[in-house]
Amino acid sequence: MRLSRIFTAFKAVPQLGPEQVALNALYRLGLASGHYRRSILPPSPAPIQTGSLRLHPLFSLPAPSTLRDTLGEAGLTRLCTQADEIAAGNVRLFGAEPLPLRFDPSASPAHWTAYETGRAAAHPPHGDIKFIWEPARFGWAFTLGRAYHLTGSETYPAAFWRLFEDFERANPPYFGPNWMSAQEVGLRLLAYIWAAQVFAPSAHSSPARLAALAISTAAHAARIPATLPYARSQNNNHLLTEAAALYTASLALPTHPLAANWQRDGCKWLDWCFTRQIDTRGEYVQHSSNYHRLMLHTALWLHTIQDSSAPAISTLARQKLTLASHWLLQRLDPASGGLPNLGANDGALILPHSSCDFDDYRPLAQAAARAFLGCRLPPGPWDELSLWLNLPLTPEQALVPALPANRLHASHSWADLRAVNYTSRPSHADQLHLDLWWRGLNLARDAGTFFYNAPPPWDNQLTSALVHNTITVNALDQMTRAGRFLYLDWPAAELQPLETGPHFLMRQRASSQAYARLGLRHQRTVTVFNDQRWLVQDDLKNTSARSRTCRLHWLLPDWEWKLDQAEKTLTLALNSPHGWLTLAVSSTLPLHRAGLLRAGDLLTGQALLSPVFGWHSSTYSVKVPALSLAIEVQSTSDFTLTTEFTFPALPDQD
Repeated sequence: MRLSRIFTAFKAVPQLGPEQVALNALYRLGLASGHYRRSILPPSPAPIQTGSLRLHPLFSLPAPSTLRDTLGEAGLTRLCTQADEIAAGNVRLFGAEPLPLRFDPSASPAHWTAYETGRAAAHPPHGDIKFIWEPARFGWAFTLGRAYHLTGSETYPAAFWRLFEDFERANPPYFGPNWMSAQEVGLRLLAYIWAAQVFAPSAHSSPARLAALAISTAAHAARIPATLPYARSQNNNHLLTEAAALYTASLALPTHPLAANWQRDGCKWLDWCFTRQIDTRGEYVQHSSNYHRLMLHTALWLHTIQDSSAPAISTLARQKLTLASHWLLQRLDPASGGLPNLGANDGALILPHSSCDFDDYRPLAQAAARAFLGCRLPPGPWDELSLWLNLPLTPEQALVPALPANRLHASHSWADLRAVNYTSRPSHADQLHLDLWWRGLNLARDAGTFFYNAPPPWDNQLTSALVHNTITVNALDQMTRAGRFLYLDWPAAELQPLETGPHFLMRQRASSQAYARLGLRHQRTVTVFNDQRWLVQDDLKNTSARSRTCRLHWLLPDWEWKLDQAEKTLTLALNSPHGWLTLAVSSTLPLHRAGLLRAGDLLTGQALLSPVFGWHSSTYSVKVPALSLAIEVQSTSDFTLTTEFTFPALPDQD
């Protein structure tokens, strides 16, 4: 085991970069030596007695009447229902079903470094620390604040202050697992600052309580700088959100002795993140739809609060955010607001200023389009976030096209073909994965994440290429999995420009080197025809005479099904909410075996089995059954697999 770790570390240095590896080692040294235990000390309680600190307001709050018009009766009812749940002691973590809202119950919490080094145990539900961290992010405070601002009900500020004081008692500064991650600290800081302003008019917001909130905010900000080396070693959302928290604290606490330092560090690393963590295609460094949302939410927050004398978003950073907004709109489903469930999905929603569903990205898309593109989506309840961020509709804003020209699409369907040359570490093995959407339904879908830290088999196992809509070879993954969150040996891929032709609407090709080590090259061609059919052609080029088993996989909704199979063909019919559709697979060679699985169980045929096959997770900690169709071909030569999706004709179809 020790030799394996040494070998992994040896490979990681050139692939992750020596700076990232060295920074991580520096952080680990600080933990092992006790440096952080000695240097990150609880702040003095003296300022809370003098009341010398006050949180300055940073937002222009929207008119309640405008918000009510935007939400409508249904949206207002949904908001108040969720706020009432929180006031009663329950919270919808990750947008899922309500759970008891509680903080770490440890009677004698240890210093946060003890949990990080394993000398103290947190004992989280399901064995996953995120169930301790998520309630402590105080994301639910935004729901209480929105409901208070709209209704004026004192129930909501009373609940906030009660919960804030519960947290402070259970988690004194720097003690307990909720102080382990500086990112969690930073996100809680943002919620504190927003809540202080929104709840300020309440009779429950006494001077003593507001002073306590300000002192706690200062303690949160002071926790972050010392462990920035770890955030830098991750080169992801940790560094971005921690820098945003420092910058925000500097504006909200301008008289604090460390405010100038917080602003300096915040500005430096924010600019670094936005300019370097967004690539030339606009994709965020973590290759994830959910983390893309977190990044843009952070940018929108900063866009709203930034000080003109020390702007958080530079001109170059804004150019990258323009690209990132285009990336989002290119993958937004116009009917549902959904996005392909790409990459890691930990359920993060740091600006939950909307009554839309958790997986509806239109609130973000509307705000990003207005802030960074100067355009807009059609109006709807998803406008609420834009109102809170002071992003009003202006006459010069053009309407965003529902079907962007650079997207592979027909009139009622569209697809996203995944092909990336990685410059940062991927979290999922998904080269040449295809997402297919039809009339607001995610037909060919990404399995998502479910859990990061649960016991096997749910220890982040939905990352594998075996659960994505692509080709795998000999039941091997596309990359070397070197840890729960680490892939090495990133394969190259090439995505060609969209084509049009006289006999089809659009076509796109991509190729991958994922299995070049086995002497196999995979090219995928996706074509949508004038009659709305979709054809996915997988060409496998064998550069050696060795026999291989190639597996084509499709993850589909859990609908009523019928399956017919012959020697070289398979037809699966699915009963969608819009009628029966068909998925027909044909091969130039005989099928070795084919099977349909659901929730880890084989429904029919023969197939590779795993308890993680046949599941879909739309948000963290939630999984629902899905249909997993797997077709295998054994060959020593070239061959082709073709999948055709045919949809029923509907009255409004062109």
